[in-house]
Amino acid sequence: MSQRVINIEDAVGAILAHDITEIRRGEFKGPAFRKGHKVRESDICHLQRLGKRHLFALEIEEGYLHENDAAVAMANAFGGNGVTWQGEPKEGKINLVAAQDGLFKANVEALTEINLLEEVMCASRHTNFPVKEGETIAALRAIPLVIRAEIVDKAVAIARPHGGLFQVKPLRRARAGIVITGNEVFSHLIEDQFELVLRRKMDKIGSEVVGVTFAPDDAECIVREIRRLLSEGADLLLITGGMSVDPDDVTRQAVVEAGGTNILYGAPVLPGAMFMIATIGSVTVLGVPACGLYHEITILDLVLPRVLSGERLTRKDIAALGHGGLCLHCEECRYPRCPLGKGQ
Repeated sequence: MSQRVINIEDAVGAILAHDITEIRRGEFKGPAFRKGHKVRESDICHLQRLGKRHLFALEIEEGYLHENDAAVAMANAFGGNGVTWQGEPKEGKINLVAAQDGLFKANVEALTEINLLEEVMCASRHTNFPVKEGETIAALRAIPLVIRAEIVDKAVAIARPHGGLFQVKPLRRARAGIVITGNEVFSHLIEDQFELVLRRKMDKIGSEVVGVTFAPDDAECIVREIRRLLSEGADLLLITGGMSVDPDDVTRQAVVEAGGTNILYGAPVLPGAMFMIATIGSVTVLGVPACGLYHEITILDLVLPRVLSGERLTRKDIAALGHGGLCLHCEECRYPRCPLGKGQ
């Protein structure tokens, strides 16, 4: 890397070899343009007002890239579906943002592989959490002012086969049916509170509740209510209660009798250890244990966005929630700005 003197009229596209200071008496004193800045057409008048007639420009050798050019190449490769970037890179840095509301997905293994390279870095949010359009989901940077092109090429080559490092998957608007089980609630010995809790969660995530029904701890009755909601157009079922190991906890049995398959019971998340996930045809069934009544955030909040993004969760997916799956029961809940669910 070397430098040469150029006329200001020939400076568009040149890379500054030094900071250029601006002084506005009583207002500002500091760099108007920093070393490494690539001069734009719109900068020429500003430079002339600062009294510049000549500039020292960097000469970039073959096989090297300016930090901003490197950042653009990586941003285009790292951002997958539902991810974009805006504006111009600054000092080799670009923020990636969500182009739509949805579930943020990061390829953690590929991200780690890229961060093992020299001279580049990329930091992101945790994977598997909902984001809003316009929110920053990751930031990348070329670390030196002038970077080896082969390093950038390696980073791009790691990301491209995966369709990018990051995606934002839209969440479908579910038509949820809720089956609330339990003899005490069914017989009105106690007042149900689950319906309000689940309605709030579905509304917050952008889905609707199309039906709520109650059943005693009787498998045949629960099956009947499941089938009723399915016949009324529910494309997601939430079933509460009857998830533990007491003799009258028959909810899992009822799901099987209603045609449930792919049943996963038990999860390494507290609260939520007795959670169940299954399918009846194409409809996902989520079994919500009683902890959902007493804790603001449970495993349901970790799993529901992934289900609505179209994922079919496996036993391995559920097992992976154990790392970071312990709620700290903070005096004031700060979820999702807390460790819960962030073990991946």
